[in-house]
Amino acid sequence: MTSGTGPRRELADARIAVVGATGALGSLLVTELAGRGARLLVAGRDAGRLDALDAPVRVVADLGDATAGDAVAAAAREHLGGLDGLVNAAGVVAFGALVDTPDEVVEELFLTNVVGPLFLLRRVLPLLEESEGFVVQLSAVVAEQPLPRMAAYSASKAALSAAATALRAELRRSRVEVYDVRPPHTETGLASRPLSGEPPRLPAGKDPAAVARRIVEAIEAREHDLGPGGFG
Repeated sequence: MTSGTGPRRELADARIAVVGATGALGSLLVTELAGRGARLLVAGRDAGRLDALDAPVRVVADLGDATAGDAVAAAAREHLGGLDGLVNAAGVVAFGALVDTPDEVVEELFLTNVVGPLFLLRRVLPLLEESEGFVVQLSAVVAEQPLPRMAAYSASKAALSAAATALRAELRRSRVEVYDVRPPHTETGLASRPLSGEPPRLPAGKDPAAVARRIVEAIEAREHDLGPGGFG
């Protein structure tokens, strides 16, 4: 757990985009940020579920589409006048031995968990550089504790964490803060909706509302590296 330097980040009136906002954890992050007075842009694939969120700006977009970032950046510029933060809460999972995992599933894991977030960030970075803002990449405990029968998923999350670590140094001169968040197993229901395979027996996970609250607290405290041990 690494804390940044400088004063505590104030989220009231901060212009923040949450991608993957209709997911279990994404929607809770929206609630936490809205409760702190942030001005939110929410993005996801399901227009109906986006409409239910407490956010003034909504963008229907698929993270796997390279143009999703263009849509998010354009909406942020038009409706919010810029962007102070980006929270990437999108993600998919798959289980099973690698030999039994279809090629298209491996591809989808990396497209949604790694490639899409990088496509997105490339297009949103100019706005974050203008505001000296931040980006949160929501990885997972398997990034540092890979599990058998989750090889491709573990690798995709490790790749996202590696990108965050590299970008933290790369963007230092631009004063854009990069957060790598790797929560422990959380009861979001994601494991019941895998792209393929059957989930292993897992111990009871963390309360997703508590995890979302801890992530937002880390943003405020400038804790740039928040591993599973930081969730209590």
